[in-house]
Amino acid sequence: MLHPFIRLISLVILGLLLTACGQQKADKKPASAKQKNNRSHLVAIELVSLKSLGLSHQRNGTLKARQSVRIFNQEEGRITGLPHFEGDPVEQGETLVRLEDDLLKAELAKAAATSRQMQTNLHRLEKLAKRNAVSDDELARARTDLNVAEAEQRLLQTRLGYTRITAPFRGVVSQRLAEPGDVVPRHTHLMTLIDPDSLITRILVSDLLLPQLKLEDPVSVRIDGLGNNSYPGKIVRIHPELDENTRMGIVEVALEPVPPGARPGQFCRITINSANQPRLTIPFNALQRDTKGEYVYLLEEDQTTSRRAVTSGLRIADRLEILTGLNPGERIVTRGFLGLKTGIKVDPVNH
Repeated sequence: MLHPFIRLISLVILGLLLTACGQQKADKKPASAKQKNNRSHLVAIELVSLKSLGLSHQRNGTLKARQSVRIFNQEEGRITGLPHFEGDPVEQGETLVRLEDDLLKAELAKAAATSRQMQTNLHRLEKLAKRNAVSDDELARARTDLNVAEAEQRLLQTRLGYTRITAPFRGVVSQRLAEPGDVVPRHTHLMTLIDPDSLITRILVSDLLLPQLKLEDPVSVRIDGLGNNSYPGKIVRIHPELDENTRMGIVEVALEPVPPGARPGQFCRITINSANQPRLTIPFNALQRDTKGEYVYLLEEDQTTSRRAVTSGLRIADRLEILTGLNPGERIVTRGFLGLKTGIKVDPVNH
């Protein structure tokens, strides 16, 4: 058991030690707080400037034949000739379909005979009319009968021509939907003919990019089915209307020339390169958005930040075009947004 005096001295020493430790902690606290208050908000900045840049955009599409026609019959009857199959090339004017024409030929021969009869009858009446042996009404009826007979003859001649359907252009048969011996009613889809040298693709382009494009602009086309090669093409048509929901317009691109092996239905990628022009751009990550709209942080002369509303345009690689809100020579914050507010003093890490 310790002596009471020794115990008392031990307690006094312990108290002094605890008091000293507490004082040390108290002295350290203000220094730490002061250090924290003096710490700067670090940001990265960029000087805004105009740069001559061109746009490069890739759009996906599907090849299709611009010149394509579906062959229908205008006369009913039995098919007697259908010589071409899918993939067969045909020349312009070559026969594609033949229909049975015996009945029409017989009706045409009958109409021709009737016309001749009416012509003979009219001549006879005209001779009698010179001797006043026939009335004017009879002569007029004879002329009318002849006109009707000749019109019937022309009608049958036209219908007979419909029994032979020829190719309207040089192309390739892409569909064969009937066979010889089939009896088909009028306006039946018999086959489809395409021109494989008129391949185009339609792509969707935003209303922001459309003003940068014009007819005959060159483009690059890559067809997945033909490997990694790129083929030349050009813009041949820009549709005047936009989709009111997506604000996208249709642009037609033609392959010139069409590469060997290209076929309608193939998937393709079109790269559009517009001409260089001065653009005000900022890093994509520098643009901020909230419920009030798009904005950036400006670095003022006193090293504080301010908010500036902007309007963005097209994205170009990792940068974004700014249409309104910024001027060349101004400095914007590009990194260090965590905890950043308007009016806060910052320390740029790059000058």
